[in-house]
Amino acid sequence: MAVVPVIRVPEASLALTAAEWLSEAGIGTAEITLTTPDALTVVRKLRDETDLLIGVGTLRHADDARRAIDAGAHYLVSPGAVAGLIDAAGPVPVLMGALTPTEVTAVHNAGAAGVKVYPASACGGASYLKALSAVFPDITLVPTGGVTPSNVADYLASGAAFVGIGGNLVDVPALRKGDRAAIQAAAREALDAAARFRAGRVGA
Repeated sequence: MAVVPVIRVPEASLALTAAEWLSEAGIGTAEITLTTPDALTVVRKLRDETDLLIGVGTLRHADDARRAIDAGAHYLVSPGAVAGLIDAAGPVPVLMGALTPTEVTAVHNAGAAGVKVYPASACGGASYLKALSAVFPDITLVPTGGVTPSNVADYLASGAAFVGIGGNLVDVPALRKGDRAAIQAAAREALDAAARFRAGRVGA
């Protein structure tokens, strides 16, 4: 897994469309945010009808974890530190949001499987992630917020385990227009960038 599309859209039908199109383009996972209307209904439908690895994002309370897991979430994502979330999640992995070194340390020590560095673009993007990864080489860092298909390789080269991409991949106007080609072209650009980076690293 190199690219996680963060599906934050104003209609459940658009979320289902986005997941379908992205899956066709080769992406094997999708994060459905709780800000999406009827998000957990979307999660249930995707679990029943696809082979996607389904995450539920924008968890802000421990009870969100219980509801997401009941709906079939494979993993959970929060925008920041949430008291009780790790315990409520049980064996389901949690990517917990953090931005500063202090926050990264705190959520890692709390038991997060990985750290969602959010918003990654706020402190310098890939260069900031590189500084974080230098002191936290053992922590799974997942930059989200400001990541685009064109800078995926920059983030991976700076220490990202994988990246989350929201509106720069899951483009609502394109979804509304039925522009499957645009959504899938962005997905393939991101996947190709990740593949080239990883191939180059292996061959180095």
